[in-house]
Amino acid sequence: MFGMKAQITLTVSEGKRLIAKAIANLPEVQQALREGKILLKGGTTVSAVAEELAGIALRISGRITPRGTRAGREQLPAPHTVLLERGLWRNVDAELEEAVLGMAPSDVAVCGANLIDASGRAAIMAGSPLGGKPGKVLAALEAEGITTIIAAGLEKLSPCSITEAIAAAGRRDTSRSMGMAVGLIPVPGRVITEVTAITLLAPVKATVIGRGGIDGAEGSTTLAVEGEAENVERLWELVLALKGARTSGAEGSLVECRRGGPNCQLHVGCIYGGKANH
Repeated sequence: MFGMKAQITLTVSEGKRLIAKAIANLPEVQQALREGKILLKGGTTVSAVAEELAGIALRISGRITPRGTRAGREQLPAPHTVLLERGLWRNVDAELEEAVLGMAPSDVAVCGANLIDASGRAAIMAGSPLGGKPGKVLAALEAEGITTIIAAGLEKLSPCSITEAIAAAGRRDTSRSMGMAVGLIPVPGRVITEVTAITLLAPVKATVIGRGGIDGAEGSTTLAVEGEAENVERLWELVLALKGARTSGAEGSLVECRRGGPNCQLHVGCIYGGKANH
């Protein structure tokens, strides 16, 4: 077969779906799905993974919107974190620590990130004290020997290191914030971006040749994909099937919070109604 080159553009939502497909097809994930446990900690990309593996969407908690770093409007019953055990899922929001302690090194945890750097490190934002239950658990997964996969699109890539970003962020020393003030918690693990996802889904080379866009393509990634024609064609068809993909999340959970919402008392610095630090 002759070599072939194609150029593709992925919006942020399409990139999330591509990353989810790649993670769902990882050998270690498939083995854990059949024989062990998989922890899925809610976020829009991990919710897409949950759709791939279990047919469910997860409740989205924190998010960044045009108004800033925000929470969800209501406390919905949909699960934020689930544990898949031999393919069957259960809500572990109320028993997250116990669920993690019951996992083995052959099991897999999948979480998202709010920031990644060029060295492959990742961090999540913490808008609640100590990052809530997920914040306490995610940073300790590696200490328990659990394989951790971090689903993060290239829109999360930082020009500075995670170490620098952690030093600059902070919940309690921020006087004013568009939305809840946040700190950063480092999360060790294997980061899967759109580039990684493409090379996992087909034996091709993927190179970023453009970032950003307009009219709904803000944050998008344009890539050159090279390889044997049949492999590039296969990847091309997969990407075409994802065009127009929407952000994953349990119904109602993508709506952002408002003044006086259920989480306001936990947040600081918020100019919209939380506790301001003066």
